[in-house]
Amino acid sequence: MPVRTASAEWKGNLKEGGGTMAAGSGAFSVPYTYAMRFEEAPGTNPEELVGAAHAGCFSMFLASLLSNAGHTPTRIHTTAKVHLDDGPTITQIELNTEVSAPNLTDAVLQEKAEAAKKNCPVSKALAGPQVKLTARLVS
Repeated sequence: MPVRTASAEWKGNLKEGGGTMAAGSGAFSVPYTYAMRFEEAPGTNPEELVGAAHAGCFSMFLASLLSNAGHTPTRIHTTAKVHLDDGPTITQIELNTEVSAPNLTDAVLQEKAEAAKKNCPVSKALAGPQVKLTARLVS
């Protein structure tokens, strides 16, 4: 299996400094600051990237589980809300997913979504914070 890389560089102190986070593939290189992370300044931050990674990983894993069960999805849309609390500590990640798939029942969706939440590689890597899931079947 491949090994993926990413990097980050920070210059200066915590509040006035700044940095850049980059994918090893060259897909992105983005700035980040204290204000982007702990306030509401525009831009991204590590928690947002964790959320994107988790939503993407979960969606792919769920697609595999559903396809293997005979319900190849036409669409899976997942959002992740990453809660950063005092410490700072990531205390919770809320995954909200909507799935469209032929002949899929809510019971099967809930079973496969729970399995994806538990077993996708990013969920396993983030096993420390509580991961909440809401799964909705949409047409």
